[in-house]
Amino acid sequence: MAASNVMRCDGCGQTASPEHIARRLQRLEWTTRFRPIHIDALLLGAFPPEIDSEFLYAAPAVFEGEAARLLDALGLRQAGKASDAVLSDFQRRGLLLVHVLECPPPAGAPGPGPFQALLEQRLPALFTRIRRSLKPRRIVLASGALEPLAGLFLESDLDCPIVLDNGKPFALEALDPGPAILRLRTALAEPASTR
Repeated sequence: MAASNVMRCDGCGQTASPEHIARRLQRLEWTTRFRPIHIDALLLGAFPPEIDSEFLYAAPAVFEGEAARLLDALGLRQAGKASDAVLSDFQRRGLLLVHVLECPPPAGAPGPGPFQALLEQRLPALFTRIRRSLKPRRIVLASGALEPLAGLFLESDLDCPIVLDNGKPFALEALDPGPAILRLRTALAEPASTR
């Protein structure tokens, strides 16, 4: 029998080719470059965007999609600034964006529904990472796709408050994210409670 180059990705649980693993490692490298030493707010998305210009830490020439919405929510403007300068400001504020699944769904996948089981399966590893390594002052659920899991975050002992939008995650990917963006900006302006 011929050996297969396909394996399971430990960042998302999907069947993964060597290219899939390489892209995951690239996203981890980009993220690590701007990880703050002390995390004031850990912003959690469901999974990263497929397109690099929408992935915050890819430092694209122009931020788009998820990255643009998040920067807008935080009041961080890119106009006249290099992307590294914007990301350094994000880092100085003690902010870190991570995703429950470290890889995007396959192209053409019909939204997060089929990935709900994968999201839930990743939670124990994420909770361990939050407790042992990240140790944020607060966690912000920043994706409507995490709504079915919000209760699991609230029930877990993560040693910090979970910031929600009226009991739900901030749906920054909604068709009209404007109201959620304003509420997130307000929530992050409040100081984090101490442990």
